[in-house]
Formats: sequence, C-alpha cells, structure tokens
Amino acid sequence: MPTQPRSAAPARPQRRTQPPRTPQQRGGGAPRPPVRRKKPRWAMRAVTTLSVVVLASAGIGHAVVTGLDADIARVDPFKDMKNRPRAGHGMNVLLVGTDGRDKITAQERHQYHLGGAPCHCTDTMMIVHISQDRERASVVSLPRDSYTQVPNADGKGTHPIKLNAAYAEGGPNLTVRTVEDMTHVKIDHYLEVDFTSFMRTVDVLGGVKVCTTEPLKDTYTGLDLPAGTHTLMGGQALQYVRARHVDGASDLGRMKRQQRFLAALVERATSSGILLNPMKFRDVTRAVLGSVRADKGFGTDELLDLGRAMRDFSPSSSEFTTVPIGQMGYAVKGVGSTLKWDTAKADALFADLRDDKPLTVHRAGGPKAVRIEVAPQQIRVQVENGTATEGLGRRVDAALAGAGFGTTRTPANAADRKVARTVVTYDPRWDRSARSLAAALPGSELRAVKGLGPTLKVIAGADFKGVQKVRAQDATQGRFGTVTGDQVVCQ
Repeated sequence: MPTQPRSAAPARPQRRTQPPRTPQQRGGGAPRPPVRRKKPRWAMRAVTTLSVVVLASAGIGHAVVTGLDADIARVDPFKDMKNRPRAGHGMNVLLVGTDGRDKITAQERHQYHLGGAPCHCTDTMMIVHISQDRERASVVSLPRDSYTQVPNADGKGTHPIKLNAAYAEGGPNLTVRTVEDMTHVKIDHYLEVDFTSFMRTVDVLGGVKVCTTEPLKDTYTGLDLPAGTHTLMGGQALQYVRARHVDGASDLGRMKRQQRFLAALVERATSSGILLNPMKFRDVTRAVLGSVRADKGFGTDELLDLGRAMRDFSPSSSEFTTVPIGQMGYAVKGVGSTLKWDTAKADALFADLRDDKPLTVHRAGGPKAVRIEVAPQQIRVQVENGTATEGLGRRVDAALAGAGFGTTRTPANAADRKVARTVVTYDPRWDRSARSLAAALPGSELRAVKGLGPTLKVIAGADFKGVQKVRAQDATQGRFGTVTGDQVVCQ
C-alpha cells in the first residue's frame, strides 16, 4: 500500500450508509473433551494490539503522544525476505501473541490462575486487514495448531510443524514467512504483544462489558460468571479470554469469546468519550505499547495517520472469522495432532482479503433455519441404523453431513433394529450440542449416557423423515462464517 505523507491526513472517501444489522447474543461450543494444559493463554495479546489502532482514531496530535515510539521494542521480521506475495489493497497487520506472565505480580498470578513459568512462545496469530478506505477491519484468526511446512535449517527440503512452532524455530522472520507462504497475503506490519499489558489496558478503559446467556465457569482460569451482563476489569477480563474449559469447544469456543471481547473493547473505546480525552488516550496507548514489539516501519506517525482515517470506526465496521478448517485431528509423526485448512475455502478467503473485499455477505431471503446453540460444524456424530431398512444409516449420515454436522462417515447398525423413534444419545457434559443436534431431527428423543464422551450418537428410527435446516445463534454471514462486531456486543 502506498505510504501516506505524514504532513497530512489520508484522504477519506464519503462514508457509505448501511442498513442496521441485527445483533445476536451467543454462539455455541464444540463437543470436544476438556484437555488439561499447563499454560492456557490466547488472544488477549491480539486484543490489546488492535486496540492501539482503534484508540488512535481520536486524531490526537504529536503533542500528546510524542515519545511513545520509545516504548516500542523493535524487530526486523522482513529481513532478507525474497519472493514475497504481491501487495494487495489496504493494510495487513500480523498480530502475534507471546506469554509474559513473568511481568505480572505474584499476587495477580495467584489470583487469576497464572501459575507456571512463562514460555516466551507464541500460540496466537491473527491477520488484521484494514481496508483501503479505512472504514472496515477484517480479523482472521489463524489456529495455532494449523499444519504447515517450513524450510530445514540447512536450506534443503522442508519439515512439518504446527504454525505456532514457527516462532520457536525462527522467530518473527520465519513466522511472517510461513504465514505469507500459507496465505499468499503480503504482511505490511508485524506486531508482537505481551499479554501483561492486557489487564492494564482494560483497567484504564474502566472495564469492558460482556454478556452471556449461560453461566461460564472454568476452574483452570478461575472464571466464574453467572448468566447476564458483566463489566469486567483487567484481571477478570484476562480470565474470560483465556478460558478454554467452559464447554467442550476448547480453542474454538475460546476464539469466539475473544472475538466478542474484542468487539466489546472497540465499542467501549469508541462510545465512551475516551478517544476525545487526550490524557486518557495517552495513558491507554502507553499501557498497550509498553509490551509490544513491532517492525521498524510501524510507529507513532503510522498510528496517528491511521487514526485520522478511522474516526468513525465502530463495532459494525469490524468483522471476524477463522480460517476454514478441512480436517481436525490430523496426526503428523513427530508433531502430534494438527488442523488442516480447507484449501479451496482458505484460498478464497485470502483472495478476498488481498482484493480488499468485505468478508461479510448480506443475503436477503433464503430458506428459514431453526436457531440452535452450537454450530453444526462443531458437533461430532456417529450414526447407527436402528431399523431393518437397509441403507438408512448411510442416508441419515449423509443428510446430517449435508447440514454441516461433523459425522464420522462410517454409519453402523444398532444392536436394536426395531427402533420406532430416532434417539440422540449424549454425554451430559455436551447437553447443548445434544439439543442442537436434536433440533435437526424433529421428533427425536434425547437420552443422556454418562461417560459417552464428545461424540454424540444418533440411532435412526422408523420415524426418520429428514434433517431440519439449522444454524447457530451467531448470525454468521457468507461462506467464511463471518460475524460483525455489532452482532456480538452487549445491547
């Protein structure tokens, strides 16, 4: 993207008027069992960095923010890089999160369940695309366990790793190179955030409001929120964005909550008058920049230029999605369980990003769908034929897969072949997933079975007529499952 002259604000096109969007309250979780991790930590680092861009929207001059460049540690992630992707339209920022709990006080580490030694590693990556007209921010999460290949140390051949391991092997340089190779998106700026500034930033903002339709409790992070609306201060907000054992969704559910929090942070910063208070703006920006590392080209001038062009930024101007996943649990020798992207959909997603197209697509009309708590893509299903009708199991499996459910694609015959009413059996820990699956099978019976595990079972009965179209409470739009910020903030 051509560099704007620093002596003047970037030109702004006339702002388009868009129809109001209907916000939605809650998404679901995936039926995956809790997995104990010693140091769960995620996108609170990315949240704080993006907030710098948002907070710059006040257009405050150098008199207030002068000297902030000194707070930013510098890295050179683009050193000696060749054969890079072509530049697109707009600006692409790679956000990388690292663990910095060693900078949090001992009391806070105990209070907010931050035990263990810092790993100084990364497991958070997002591409934030700022549109050329500065009226839209598209945030694409890159799952940390994504399968990829990186060059061998001797320069001959490649070896497989998880995406988050690129940082450990080659620092920011290999991280940027790997992301560009996987996405074919040219990265314009690199921001590496230490999550220790997260609590300070939220506290300076006066807290951030979040909503939940069901209680959220995670003994690993200490999160304990009843259903309702809550204003979270720094420590509790940290627990909220770190929680990954609230339900069976693990990292997928946590990514949704992080996106909700980021949208809520944007709403707080743009609606509370903080951006119009020069001293408050300086304090918040300093809290964020205190633990940021960035490329040499990203400094105060860039923040201010970008801020002048984003005065009208709001939650409805932001959109969030995750790289489409083609296969979960892809086992790689010496690496472990990884995620493989859906190559065709991922290529289409990043092509739209390069071409500066919005990822949210509004479609009028279309078939009505029953609203459910958990997205079908996050529900694992084993189908059994409970009748004497040959091929019924295959038909039910295919119909559920066509509706988006993650079937095993290996239907079997049930022990009882005289089942009159279709049955959904489930582990009580995945009751929301079970209700969502039952909604797609009108008239089915729910039957709890302790210890069944994350895979739900459908025993097809003689009453099976077909699968009802369903969709999750998150009003995802378009082929990439994108949501806008105004859909997920509290109303």
